[in-house]
Amino acid sequence: MTTLLATERIKLLTTRSPWWSTLAALGLTIGFALIIALNASRPAEFEVSQTQFGYQFGLMVVLVMAALAVTTEYRFSTIRATFLAVPNRAAALLAKTGVVTALSVLIGLVAAFGSLGVSMLVLPDAPLALDSAAEWRAVIGVPLVFGVAAVIAVAVGVLLRQSAGAIAVLLIWSMLVENLVTLIPDVGQDIRNWMPFAMSEQFLLGPFDERPLGPWGSLAYFAGVGVALLIAALAVARRRDA
Repeated sequence: MTTLLATERIKLLTTRSPWWSTLAALGLTIGFALIIALNASRPAEFEVSQTQFGYQFGLMVVLVMAALAVTTEYRFSTIRATFLAVPNRAAALLAKTGVVTALSVLIGLVAAFGSLGVSMLVLPDAPLALDSAAEWRAVIGVPLVFGVAAVIAVAVGVLLRQSAGAIAVLLIWSMLVENLVTLIPDVGQDIRNWMPFAMSEQFLLGPFDERPLGPWGSLAYFAGVGVALLIAALAVARRRDA
């Protein structure tokens, strides 16, 4: 497994896409935090959670990066060489998932503390110290959400095998479908509360008074969706031709 991880790390980091995606995710997330801080009308009421509102822009980039990490291999048929070298397809795909997830967590960590840092620089008098569990969760939760999102994206990439299709499904689902279900009369909001990316948002930002699960329950639900999709993807990859 160590060799597989090293191989997947080399394959990922020797292409330009992850590097550009990293820069884009950090730039969008931290840049949005900077814009919000610059436009804060009441610095004394500015909260830690507000510094992390830009995480959704970085999340979209991470979804695209993670999906491309696997779909480009199918596009250029390099996945066949991987499966010939490693007959255990599940092990190869798990190694790829682990490397992509680790990079996504690192991006989230830098983005979260970078957003907090620029907000502190712009608003030195704002109460932005991490003094409570909720404040720590709002910051540390970002890399956790990015990591789970990467697992979901890799799984969708394995299932669909096409870059355009996988990216379209991921972005349309997270940006449109989960919000459009609220238009369903009576039950729309209840349905959205159980959507995976809505759960990740609940974990980071709350509130929890009218939500089905608490913060860590929401993260566990989100992670459970990722694990279920990955298991399905591994099962499909073992049965069909590369």
